[in-house]
Amino acid sequence: MNKLGYRSPRSASLLVNKLIFKGILRRNSSGSLQIVRGFEDNSNMQTINIPLLGTAPCGMPIFAEENIQAVFPVSVKLARPPHKYFLLRAKGDSMNKKGINGGDFLLVRKQPTAENGDTIAALVDNEVTIKEYSASAQAVVLKPRSTNKAHKPIVAGNDFQVQGVVVTVIPNLEG
Repeated sequence: MNKLGYRSPRSASLLVNKLIFKGILRRNSSGSLQIVRGFEDNSNMQTINIPLLGTAPCGMPIFAEENIQAVFPVSVKLARPPHKYFLLRAKGDSMNKKGINGGDFLLVRKQPTAENGDTIAALVDNEVTIKEYSASAQAVVLKPRSTNKAHKPIVAGNDFQVQGVVVTVIPNLEG
């Protein structure tokens, strides 16, 4: 519960129930939990530990050691060495058209540049935001991709910095 940032034991219970429903866990006759055959820990699977740095938007500096909330093992098929990665927890609905919903985890490859169309973690006015990157000779625009029309593009100034590119979205299992 604490490692994933949940506020109540019920959240952890809902997560366990969802894993049972999906067939990943099962309760045996004694009531204890068991991993279903086929989902066992595979000692051949290579993983690297990726830090969860907080919720986007969040304060600066996001890479500081004291901001690491938890560390999760992630397959090297997703987090490919030698790149550096971090996890953020999405907040809000400004990117829901890109499949990013509040509570989802975002695996972000740390890098200072992006290509047009990339979904990025950007530092703007000392806050991190997740948006679609669009640059031209005239300006950098950080675009929301939302069904909520209240979200508007951000025209970035000199205080703008790419923190990384979103590699994959890990859906909120509570949802």
